[in-house]
Amino acid sequence: MNRKNGVEVIINGKRISLSGYESEEYLQRVASYLNAKYNELKQMDSYRVLDTEMKNMYLQLNLADDYFKLKKQMEETSGDSDAKSGEIFDLKHEVITAQTKLEAAQREIEALKKENLEAQKRIIRLETELEGYHGKA
Repeated sequence: MNRKNGVEVIINGKRISLSGYESEEYLQRVASYLNAKYNELKQMDSYRVLDTEMKNMYLQLNLADDYFKLKKQMEETSGDSDAKSGEIFDLKHEVITAQTKLEAAQREIEALKKENLEAQKRIIRLETELEGYHGKA
């Protein structure tokens, strides 16, 4: 079973103790993300004049916005992945079909080579026989 980790972080200028089963590095990244969001909002003039409750509401809205955008991006990526998997399946099928046709063509070439060799031998025999007839006449 995982052990619980604890770490002290600073979020929006306040020291906070975080704990969870995630790594300390992960908890630090969460705190860094929140600080980046706070700093992003603090750059807006309209945010600075809001009371604490509204500032928290704006932060929550921004976090929810990030969440839904990332979720949509993941769904699109998943859809793209499914489409790519289908394309890969089709391409593999085409490759197998092409390999089968190639193998059949190679077998046919070998058979035709044998036929050609036999035909050449027959021509030589017939020419030899013909020369024998011409020599006797």
